[in-house]
Amino acid sequence: MDSVSGVGVLDKGMGILHALVRGPMDLAQLQEATGLPRATAHRLAVALEQHHLVRRDATGRFCLGFELIRLGRAAADAFPLAELATPALTALRDLTGESVQLYVREADTRRCVVSLQSNHPLRWIVPVGAVLPLGLGSAGRVLSDHGSDVADSVEEREPGVASVSAAVRDRQGAVVAAVSLRGPVERLTRTPMGRFGDQVRAAAQSLSAALTP
Repeated sequence: MDSVSGVGVLDKGMGILHALVRGPMDLAQLQEATGLPRATAHRLAVALEQHHLVRRDATGRFCLGFELIRLGRAAADAFPLAELATPALTALRDLTGESVQLYVREADTRRCVVSLQSNHPLRWIVPVGAVLPLGLGSAGRVLSDHGSDVADSVEEREPGVASVSAAVRDRQGAVVAAVSLRGPVERLTRTPMGRFGDQVRAAAQSLSAALTP
C-alpha cells in the first residue's frame, strides 16, 4: 500500500476504511482488498473497532462503524456550502437535463461534495466523495490557482464525456468551489461552453451570491 501522508499506520488504517466502503468483509477479504499482511489487517481493524470506526455485523464481518456517521454529520454542519448549493444545482440539473456536481479543492486534487444525476439513460455518475485530478477536466481548471471563471473540456478525462464548469467565489473573491455540468459529447457537443456555459455560470453566480449576503 502506497503511503499518502507519510505516516504508514494512518495510511493503512485509512486503506481499511476505504476498502469497507465496498461492503462488509471478513478478514481474508479485507486482507485481499488492502494488500496488507493478515496480522496487520486484523490488528488495525480491531484497533479501528475500538474507536467505533469499524464494527462487526451479525456474521462477524468487518463493516464501517457508526462513529463515522457522527463525524460525517459534524463535517457537514461545519461545511454548509453543500447544503446552500443544492437548490441552485437542482435547478441547473432540471433546466439542462444533465448531471451536475459541486467540487472543492483539496491540495492538488478536487473532491465532489454534491452530485445530482441526469435522468437520461446514458449518463456518467460521479459519486459524492470522489477525488479526481486537479489537472484534468473543466472543474479542475476552474479550481486551479490561475483558473478562469468558466472552463470546458471534451474527452479530457474520460472518452465520450464533455463538461463545463464555473467558479463559485466567496465575499473576498476567492474561488471556493466549482459548479460542473457533464454528459456525453453527443448532447453537450464539442463546444459545451457554447451549449450550457450561460446556465452553469448563472448557477455559480447564484451560489456566490448566497455566500455573500
